[in-house]
Amino acid sequence: MKPLVEIQNLVKYFDLGGDQRVHAVDDVSLSINPREIVGLVGESGSGKSTLGKTLLGLHDKTDGNVSFAGQVLPQRYRASDFRAMAPKMQMIFQDPYSSLNPRMTVGEIVGEGLRLQPELSASDVQDRVAHWLQLVGLSPDHRSRYPHEFSGGQRQRIGIARALILQPEFVVCDEPISALDVSVQAQVVNLLGELTQELGLTLLFIAHDLSMVRYISDRMAVMYLGGLVEVGTSAEVFFDPKHPYTQTLIASNPEADPEHERGRQSTTIQGEIPSPVNVPAGCRFANRCPQAMPHCSTTTPALKPVPTTSENLQSQRLVACHLFD
Repeated sequence: MKPLVEIQNLVKYFDLGGDQRVHAVDDVSLSINPREIVGLVGESGSGKSTLGKTLLGLHDKTDGNVSFAGQVLPQRYRASDFRAMAPKMQMIFQDPYSSLNPRMTVGEIVGEGLRLQPELSASDVQDRVAHWLQLVGLSPDHRSRYPHEFSGGQRQRIGIARALILQPEFVVCDEPISALDVSVQAQVVNLLGELTQELGLTLLFIAHDLSMVRYISDRMAVMYLGGLVEVGTSAEVFFDPKHPYTQTLIASNPEADPEHERGRQSTTIQGEIPSPVNVPAGCRFANRCPQAMPHCSTTTPALKPVPTTSENLQSQRLVACHLFD
């Protein structure tokens, strides 16, 4: 099966002036197959959101390539590129409060992409907006209302309708549940899962909640300080983590059993996260890793295959760690 989205050695740096720059995404390679949901996890500041925005052209690429359905996308998007790719690739943003224009009605927000297509009349646009509002669990009567009249969960549903109304093949979900109440998070994730099945979508699902990512995704990629450290099926990564960083992330994931949580020892990662401006040589996790070896601080580990237990013959388990040399 050919990947729908292929990331090859993607690099995104932010210049700070002089010789300083932030290494937000550093030499990341990842393939996403059609109708697959890939979960992307990691601590805050690891580069997850930057990776997603760079994929869609919201950030210019510093180096590397992104291909969609075999087509290499431009390093820097122009207005015509955004117009051409909008029906194919979309994004659901993290904050439903700041991602919706408060001066536009829901009908205008959801239907904005359709109005750029001259073959559709105003009544056609309104009919499609009403249809998609119903699909995400809202009422067509909400078209005349403004974002401030809705709850956080309802606003995120509006954002989902806006992203999907153009019927894209690939959607980046940039932490779509992190700003929502816990009671609403499961509703939004279930909605995304149902729409993915119905529409045949391909998702890159970015989140902090490892349990939620395991629930919705087929594969999981773990990111640390701009680079990938582990990739595998969600079940493999969650229940049998290989990289020391992934092991600590999984161990610190809260459980639903209050008694077990009270008796569990702290599993916080020791040490400070290195600066993304002054990135250390070797493995970037070496200064915090309980299993670090001397050459971990001098030699950068490559993301390489390790034995997999998955029954999927196309699945590949990848780990960037000297423990597997």
